[in-house]
Amino acid sequence: MGRVLVSSALISLVMVGSAAAQVAPGAKVYADQKCSVCHSIAGKGNAKGPLDDVGTKLSAAEIHAWLTDAVGQTAKTKATRKPIMKPAIWTR
Repeated sequence: MGRVLVSSALISLVMVGSAAAQVAPGAKVYADQKCSVCHSIAGKGNAKGPLDDVGTKLSAAEIHAWLTDAVGQTAKTKATRKPIMKPAIWTR
């Protein structure tokens, strides 16, 4: 459950309760994993991979799968974008 919450915060999917408390852990993962090389949030990062509305396209479980098994998700969805996303390193 903690990973799903971090995943959701990472891409600003859910803004319930304290927004800063939910976004901060995800922002840390986004920065630590250098996600901005391939993705952007709120116009910051690579514009070719915007994550701003990803919560309207993917479920929390699908986002979690991308963060924990990017190679498997790449194969499953036949994604062609390179480089293949590396799995997020969780600090919890």
